[in-house]
Amino acid sequence: MRSIRTSAPRRRGRRGVVAATGLVAALALTATACGGSGEDKASGKPEATTSQAADNDTGEVRIPSDIADRLKEHGVDVDKWKEGGWKDWDKDKWLREAKDFVNPVIEGLWKPERMMSAKEADKRITTKDASADQGVSDPEPAPVTAQAEKTPYHRNAAPVGKVFFDSPEGPSVCSGTVIKDVNHPGKSNLVWTAGHCVHAGGNGGWYRNLVFVPAYNDYGKSEADLSNANPTEIAPYGNWWADWAATSNGWIKGGSETGGAGAAYDYAVLHVKPEQGSKSLEETVGAALDVDFSAPSAAEAGKMGAWGYPAAPPYNGLKMFKCLDTPGRLSLSSSLPTMYRIGCTMTGGSSGGGWFRVLNGKTVLVSNTSIGPTDNTWLAGPQLGRDAEALYQSMSKNYGGQ
Repeated sequence: MRSIRTSAPRRRGRRGVVAATGLVAALALTATACGGSGEDKASGKPEATTSQAADNDTGEVRIPSDIADRLKEHGVDVDKWKEGGWKDWDKDKWLREAKDFVNPVIEGLWKPERMMSAKEADKRITTKDASADQGVSDPEPAPVTAQAEKTPYHRNAAPVGKVFFDSPEGPSVCSGTVIKDVNHPGKSNLVWTAGHCVHAGGNGGWYRNLVFVPAYNDYGKSEADLSNANPTEIAPYGNWWADWAATSNGWIKGGSETGGAGAAYDYAVLHVKPEQGSKSLEETVGAALDVDFSAPSAAEAGKMGAWGYPAAPPYNGLKMFKCLDTPGRLSLSSSLPTMYRIGCTMTGGSSGGGWFRVLNGKTVLVSNTSIGPTDNTWLAGPQLGRDAEALYQSMSKNYGGQ
């Protein structure tokens, strides 16, 4: 698949999470709840590159002067950005370097109807592409039919949500997961997703208006039921804008429409802030997951589960689905790291969604959805090793406390 490329009051905290006694149960449920906000409180080789944008303490959108100066060097009028200047996708002005990322809050841009119109960011590869493996791939897995997650998601699933952004093709969507911030325990504002959900790769630049919506459509309502939905039904914890983003140089340089050489490095971390409110993301949703950077081999990893919001037919992007399978190896080239591959029928829109496994009795994020085939029978995700950990640590240390 193409890596399957593929604001509201906070009302609910994550309720106490049942201790998992079996693998499926453990993968289906989030790790220890950390306490929510509002009415319900929880009971019971590529070098990492980082980019930034920022607001001042008053909530008024400000772009740091050094970034503003660089944008102007690229011919971008910063003052007009929020008034629609971001819609200019002139290739000469499509900012691609890490230092050029900018994502000022445009309050009210991501309304429910605009979210529902977003198309999947989908990366598909052909059978021929997938077989160019130099003999190190395992046999193609049997398809695993994606299962709908139980509702409400904030009680039954890991802290997964949808990542919305604007691309030259229009409003687009991926999936993402709230992860812990090791340097700011209990107050994480970090989200894990795919690199192709934030940056176009070798032939483009940073996407715009990046927003994370945790537990999107928490009760799994139908399109008809959501036709007159208020923002809290769609976004129970509000909209969280990325004020910093980081992905790998491997994706920035090698990513393509089918994943390309960047697929093995197709991961990203967002640092987010609420469109409204002041509490951290982890405090607001009541949960976050650790990331496993040990990069276990497929044989060592055990069963994995992939979660996300598939949006391409036969799905419509409104509901969360999951697949559980034992991973095999996928190699796109002998010069690239091996990827994990599992059977799964999720389609575009699930890109960036977390892959989880149980490690030492708790659920951890071990990969994310990156690519899949045109017939939607399996998914593949990158191994997260030292390079991914360096990217994560950089985000946490430099921006996590802001």
